[in-house]
Amino acid sequence: MASKDLDIAQLADYLHLTLTQVTKMAVRGKIPSRKVNGEWRFSESEIHHWLEDQIGVGDAEELERMEKVLQRNIDVTSDDRAMLADYMSPLAIEVPLPVRTKNSVIREMCSLAERSGLLWDAAAMVEAVAAREELHPTALENGVALLHPRRPQSSILAEPIVALGISPQPIPFGNTSGHLTDVFFLICSTDDRVHLRILARLARLVTDDVFLTMLRSATSPQEALDTIRSAELELEASGTRSADR
Repeated sequence: MASKDLDIAQLADYLHLTLTQVTKMAVRGKIPSRKVNGEWRFSESEIHHWLEDQIGVGDAEELERMEKVLQRNIDVTSDDRAMLADYMSPLAIEVPLPVRTKNSVIREMCSLAERSGLLWDAAAMVEAVAAREELHPTALENGVALLHPRRPQSSILAEPIVALGISPQPIPFGNTSGHLTDVFFLICSTDDRVHLRILARLARLVTDDVFLTMLRSATSPQEALDTIRSAELELEASGTRSADR
């Protein structure tokens, strides 16, 4: 399916920026864009990939702002889940995750998602995730990898699901700085906007060293899920306190 184009007004509304801000970003080459009959146009799919990249390099304050933008653009009539934990199930969590290589991680994580009953074709997801990793590794320097295919796989998913695996021993997973990885999230989405919202929430959580220490110490799928839910509730509470100031 071809990606639809957005004009400046539509993109400004989507990003909650002014027309002037979006125009400057386009002129300076800071955002994917092109001119059509003298007017700026923006491919929606390219904007989604650009946002994904921005999430990957943002600091805590920028990640919070971006998550709020993405939350405003979610169609709650199609998916009203507000928490990352709502996309997760103990069935799709493995603690410890028995892996030794990058390929085994991808296979096991897709098998976990399939175990939930929401992913119908683990082999197809393995292929899509492996292709994304070859294009650009998702391993972060803090030992976390946020695996996902380049495009939503709506044809093989009943609904979005996030799987989690924690390896007892860190392994090489493609981090460009050589850091090893032991915490693996797999984001399986049916929609770009839901994918970005999940990615933004995960990015915020994994910047917290205390959260990661607690997650690594989890001894069961339910304990890992409870750790994530508690951390999210704290994020929500801190956001409320900030808004009240």
